[in-house]
Amino acid sequence: MQFKEGKEQFIQLWGTLGSDWGINRTMAQVHALLLISRESLSTEQVMEELGISRGNANMNLRELIDWNLVYRELKKGERKEFFRAEQDLWEVAKRVAHERRRREIQPLLNNLKEIAKIDGKKDSPEAEAFADRVKEIQRFVGKLDSAVETVIKAEENWFFGRILKIMK
Repeated sequence: MQFKEGKEQFIQLWGTLGSDWGINRTMAQVHALLLISRESLSTEQVMEELGISRGNANMNLRELIDWNLVYRELKKGERKEFFRAEQDLWEVAKRVAHERRRREIQPLLNNLKEIAKIDGKKDSPEAEAFADRVKEIQRFVGKLDSAVETVIKAEENWFFGRILKIMK
């Protein structure tokens, strides 16, 4: 396999993985391109490499910056902005987990808490069964939230910190 073909396959693969995990495919492809680039790239280089519009490139670069996965850089003598991706894959995984937790898990937990407060639980077996099921789901999502938090804070934990050092 030639370099160009391998690069294109990697970008496509990362895009597919991203969309499987609920992340915009193009956003994942932009991230993949920046992840494998030796130097930071301009918006124009991202557009050209991926064959996307300026608006699409700008929107996805902003979103990657919001996720704290990409950094904006200025180069001396250049008016353009350049972008580079976080290279530490463990750090990338933690940041993605943190952002998914903030955007998805925590709002779900908050909504489940509100739903579980329904009136009439004592009056109707159906309402009581519903409330019990919602609380069961709430406990499960709470455990998921705790697991994600453990992953995010793993390096702070002595045991997990040691395992991570071995893995790196």
